[in-house]
Amino acid sequence: MEKAIVLAASAIGAGLAAIAGIGPGIGEGYAVGKACEAIGRQPESSGAVTRTMFIGCAVAESTGIYGLVIALILLFANPFIGKL
Repeated sequence: MEKAIVLAASAIGAGLAAIAGIGPGIGEGYAVGKACEAIGRQPESSGAVTRTMFIGCAVAESTGIYGLVIALILLFANPFIGKL
């Protein structure tokens, strides 16, 4: 019975961790939109705007990747099963 509860809680936790991918997607879309707006207003600063946008998108994407890794660990290499 305990194993079933741990597996169910792990599945719920993996689902919640996978939802963490929504935030970076929204944030990156917003950042790219604002970068395009900034380049449209001031085309001569496109290099600096693009570079800053790529750094920000990389940082935002790392949080989504962390959520994916946690979800995969909970689903396939569950460390809580060994504690029973």
